Amino acid sequence: MSFRALRVDKNDDGKTSAAVVEMALSDLPEAEVTVAVEYSTVNYKDGLCIGPGGGLVRNYPHIPGIDFAGTVETSSDARYKPGDKVVLTGWRVGEAHWGGYSQRARVKADWLVPLPDGLSAKQAMAVGTAGFTAMLAVMALEAHGLKPGRGPVLVTGAAGGVGSVATAILANLGYEVAGVTGRPETAEYLRGLGAARIVARAELNETTKRPLEGETWAGCVDAVGGAMLARVLGQMKYGASVAAVGLAGGAALPATVIPFLLRGVNLLGIDSVMQPYDNRLAAWRRIATDLPMDKLEAMIVPATLGDLPRLGAEILQGQVRGRVVVDVNA
Repeated sequence: MSFRALRVDKNDDGKTSAAVVEMALSDLPEAEVTVAVEYSTVNYKDGLCIGPGGGLVRNYPHIPGIDFAGTVETSSDARYKPGDKVVLTGWRVGEAHWGGYSQRARVKADWLVPLPDGLSAKQAMAVGTAGFTAMLAVMALEAHGLKPGRGPVLVTGAAGGVGSVATAILANLGYEVAGVTGRPETAEYLRGLGAARIVARAELNETTKRPLEGETWAGCVDAVGGAMLARVLGQMKYGASVAAVGLAGGAALPATVIPFLLRGVNLLGIDSVMQPYDNRLAAWRRIATDLPMDKLEAMIVPATLGDLPRLGAEILQGQVRGRVVVDVNA
């Protein structure tokens, strides 16, 4: 049996190229569960892996795609049987291991979770790793005391994948959401997701010599990092928390410890790759109940395997809005 996949190859000069090719089941790696993939999506890491690798890809040829949803075809693990609907995010799939840009995937059973009730495979990939990370961030903020009514919650990189889902979830839970974007044309999109206020990126994109500014934000989901994160830390309310999920603005943090010492601010690192199974189940169940499906539908940008080389380049340039859903069978 053959199937189609987006395969990335590297030539003798070290240059990579991506193309949709025909493959056989025997080409897949050994593992317990074979999945008929229905949908995947596009994340920043996918853009790196489709292109030069970004240091993430260990061996070529490679199949990117750090998440997927589909139906179990075969399984040697008792937890899954043919016909089961499953979701995969993380575990370095699509980076160190072959991923979801393929009509078939073979993975370890430990990497899968059941598709939660109330979500289709397409909706699960409209959520994807980005939305899963957003839910983990919201849960972490709640665990550190965030409640509606305590003030506005800032979402940086709000028009991106993590930011879009975080905005919709927070607004649905009753929070006043302020969405940061450097693209004025996305303002109406963000308001449609529930953002009560749009903050221009230029307002937060420069560091300040003052370690503390006015107490403004009751919480923050930060997908940018760098100078913006440093600036936001000095604007948090006393005891408030920032959930850090990305570094589009750089990995360096040009900040002082003053916000932590004088205002008791918490900086919460959010990792979606190696999350334990129970945490994954809890996050996906919350997604199924706390993310409005009409808002999710408004984020979807449809795509096929053949669109991925272009989309991979675009997401690295910050040009992808919302959630790209890749129909691998289209």
